[in-house]
Amino acid sequence: MRRDPQVFGKVAVLFGGRSAERAVSLKSGQAVLTALVNLGVDAHPLDPGPDILERLRAGGFARAFIVLHGRGGEDGQIQGALETLGLPYTGSSVLGSALGMDKYRCKLAWQGAGLPTADFVLLRAEGDLDAAAALGFPLMVKPVREGSSIGMAKVTDPVALAEAWRAAAEYDSLVIAERWIDGAEYTCAILGREALPMIRLETPRAFYDYEAKYSAETTRYLCPCGLDPDVEQAFQRLAMDAFEAVGASGWGRVDLMVDAAGQPYLLEINTVPGMTDHSLVPMAARARAMSFEDLVWGILMTSFADDQCDVE
Repeated sequence: MRRDPQVFGKVAVLFGGRSAERAVSLKSGQAVLTALVNLGVDAHPLDPGPDILERLRAGGFARAFIVLHGRGGEDGQIQGALETLGLPYTGSSVLGSALGMDKYRCKLAWQGAGLPTADFVLLRAEGDLDAAAALGFPLMVKPVREGSSIGMAKVTDPVALAEAWRAAAEYDSLVIAERWIDGAEYTCAILGREALPMIRLETPRAFYDYEAKYSAETTRYLCPCGLDPDVEQAFQRLAMDAFEAVGASGWGRVDLMVDAAGQPYLLEINTVPGMTDHSLVPMAARARAMSFEDLVWGILMTSFADDQCDVE
């Protein structure tokens, strides 16, 4: 069926923002904007600031394509603003975005749903470090509400734990320490109601950190991921369950580790994943025989209500 870009009306592409992931968002947003223009969509860039509501009201926009990573764009804030304006948008709702961004409450939701995730401790103050150490080393220390591995560190002793907690607390008042899972790391991209082919991530670094994600040439991305088809399908179902358990929808990505015994452990979800040349969702889409423009079109389709998603 022929695609009709006019069905979208005037589209605001929101990217940039003021989070610690601004630089990545600028790259992602420019790639999305270029693809939309190439598709014939009436798309316009907006870098949100204090006047974003006024600019959206005055712009005559029919919907918004959110490419904001991190706080302010991926945590429910911009989604709530768009709800107030009655402006449809791509991806997860306020609830799904907020829970997806909050690693601590996301893991609580997974625990409540009976989904596997590594043991963890919330670090609010120095007195919580003993409880974290009791999980056993190594540990992964993370700011609760940051993405792109910002502020994360792998630690192997109490001194390093304390240092990593203080460093992570520079980004967020809430920090978690999570039991280290020794095994292979995978990611599963989701588009609509479909889990895309999984990708195995390999890096010589201590873990898949910011440099490994965006600049290192030594990171390996394996797709096909090397899992038996039935195992991959089981992990894809787990990823969908994890996504839906926190109310996420539309598109996103679920990260997980698999230990030597084959047991999966959910790490986190991303409700506005990267769309750069190093990003994983476009890579998974290519394995599904989808071009970048196909992917962008599919994401924009998530701005329609479920009963309208067959619009072409």
